[in-house]
Amino acid sequence: MYYLYAFTGLLLLISFIANKEKTFRALKISIKRFVKIIPAFLAMLILVSIVLFLVPDETISRYLGNDNSYLGILVASFFGSIIFMPGFIAFPLCGILLSKGVTYMVLSAFTTTLMMVGVLTFPIEKEYLGTKVTILRNFISLLIALIVALTTGFFFGELF
Repeated sequence: MYYLYAFTGLLLLISFIANKEKTFRALKISIKRFVKIIPAFLAMLILVSIVLFLVPDETISRYLGNDNSYLGILVASFFGSIIFMPGFIAFPLCGILLSKGVTYMVLSAFTTTLMMVGVLTFPIEKEYLGTKVTILRNFISLLIALIVALTTGFFFGELF
């Protein structure tokens, strides 16, 4: 991770040397956008932290752990399909769940459905794409998510 920070710093330095004005303008825009996103980020982070605190590790492990892989995929796919959460919250959450014993296969199902299946966004999609196309898109996305989860389980040795 430190390599990424160093690489980003190097690129920022190169940009600064090439054009100070544009670099400062870009930094100003990025800081404004970051400040705008902080309240939503913190609210989501606090909510997720409260839920993880209230739900015992044993419960998480029982429903999403090694013992019930297929049930875990279904539960994770269900929650991933109905929850609206940005990736910058979802991926750290998956890291926490991984440390609590949730398998890669289940995490794959959760994140894939979270990004691809949109139950909460259905009304908006329906308005632009039509009901038939929206249902078809969500159904195909769910199938793809399940295939990705099973493939992940196969490659990580969690299926057999």
